[in-house]
Amino acid sequence: MHKNVTKQQLIEMYESMCLIRLAEEKLIELNPEQLMKCPHHYAIGQEGVAVGVCSVLNKKDQIYSSHRCHGHYLAKGGNLNAFMAEMYNKIDGCTRGKGGSMHLIDISVGMMGSHGVVGTMIPIAVGAAFALKNINKNNVSVVFFGDGGADQGVLYEALNFAALKKLPVIFVCENNCFASFSKASERHAQRDIAIRAKSFGVPADKVFGQDVLKVNKTMKKAVEKARNGEGPSFIEAETYRFKAHCGTDDDVGPNLRTQEELDKQKKSCPIVLLENYMLKNNIIDEKIKNSIIQQITKDINNAVEFGRKSPLPGPEELLKGVFA
Repeated sequence: MHKNVTKQQLIEMYESMCLIRLAEEKLIELNPEQLMKCPHHYAIGQEGVAVGVCSVLNKKDQIYSSHRCHGHYLAKGGNLNAFMAEMYNKIDGCTRGKGGSMHLIDISVGMMGSHGVVGTMIPIAVGAAFALKNINKNNVSVVFFGDGGADQGVLYEALNFAALKKLPVIFVCENNCFASFSKASERHAQRDIAIRAKSFGVPADKVFGQDVLKVNKTMKKAVEKARNGEGPSFIEAETYRFKAHCGTDDDVGPNLRTQEELDKQKKSCPIVLLENYMLKNNIIDEKIKNSIIQQITKDINNAVEFGRKSPLPGPEELLKGVFA
């Protein structure tokens, strides 16, 4: 058994990653219908980061996300029916049809929101951590952003303030090697993103994001520090998205990436890595694995039906919940 992770926790992490993968594959399957009008940024290939991080958090811990937020929402326990209804921009969606794919929220489980403008949620997560500390809540704030988000100047202001005030915030950089269509190798003279946080005195770790257990272990250390009043941490999780920056394509082409590169990265699929580990260590067998997949598939199909049947928002909804 993997140290400090129970059999049940391993199964739950596997189920969570499969839910994210199968839900997004369902969205891709439904894409030709063109009934979902919002653009989708899939996290396929990156599930190990979302689940490894959120597996350490409780419902009252808060997470903040970016445009690639499906995995974070579902990993934190966001309602699946409300997720699918939001994809259809229906009234029963998690933002009552106003947000779509890039603006997901479920405050009941600590999913505090996401935004399509790169880097936007970083200072908001730090502000939330400031509030948590000042009202003596023993909870943490976590913000997800990509390697492109790490290039936003607001990150450095946020790191400085978080370090100065010893805030319970954890910065999680999902380094998937691309900012939209721009390769990290063409943008970063210094490829080590974690070292940027260290310059502010923020403890930083680089972890192989395709291994959910390594992410889980690294996150546990960061959360313990935050809860003990020792301030912020920074995690650079090296991962890889298997689909396009946006949409159902795979971004294989001139000046993007080769099929060989993509095929090589798929060999480190986070779901397959954990699945093989559990099969090898007799934590699950093929029967249990198939049962898990069947149940998740059933839940997703039911959620799609729920989303289809949900009504569209009426004109009276236009200004409800709008504060600016």
